[in-house]
Amino acid sequence: MRGTVDGFTQGPAILALAFLVACLGAAVGLRCAIRPSRTARTGRPSGTVRLLLGALSVGFGIWIMHHVAITGFTVVETPLSRDRPHVLIGLVVVVVMAGVGLFVVGYRGATRMALITGGALTGLGIASTHYLGMAGIRFQGHFTYETPLVVLSVLIAATAATAALRAALSTRTLLSGVGAGVMMALAVTGMHYTGMAALGVQLQPGVSSVVSADPPAD
Repeated sequence: MRGTVDGFTQGPAILALAFLVACLGAAVGLRCAIRPSRTARTGRPSGTVRLLLGALSVGFGIWIMHHVAITGFTVVETPLSRDRPHVLIGLVVVVVMAGVGLFVVGYRGATRMALITGGALTGLGIASTHYLGMAGIRFQGHFTYETPLVVLSVLIAATAATAALRAALSTRTLLSGVGAGVMMALAVTGMHYTGMAALGVQLQPGVSSVVSADPPAD
């Protein structure tokens, strides 16, 4: 039996809030990490510290965006709950992968290989935290995915993340830094909702068709 998915039970305001969270975390993190990391080549420890802080900001922004957006997600026929280990593992993965991506671009500069590598790693981090979070949702059934849309979601994340890193490298003003944050937020939200479009729900036999509007609970 297939379940009925509703991704916007809390209204479109959740999408706007999720995008804003991702944008803020990315804008602060990219500005903190990319530009100061150039000073780290001279041996100044502040560059490395700020690179780490930038990775935390970008990673937390991505992670929080997913969990804000998922509050609007329900399967109509069954209540949902979340498995905390998957939630926490998703946070660690995205912070580490975003950190490595920032490190590559920050220390290697705007070379094509550095941008592709950094963007791909960051995009994979975005996708990983999303799909780990979805794997941690517990209900009377299981999720299925359309492979082409899953692949597309990862490509969106990697492409937009690469563009955000490229923009961050050329940042000269606060406004251009916000632009880089917006690009990263597009990577996160674009990946998230494309991944959700790939989602199907297969319910266990005997699950009653009781309408539930409750968001996933921890």
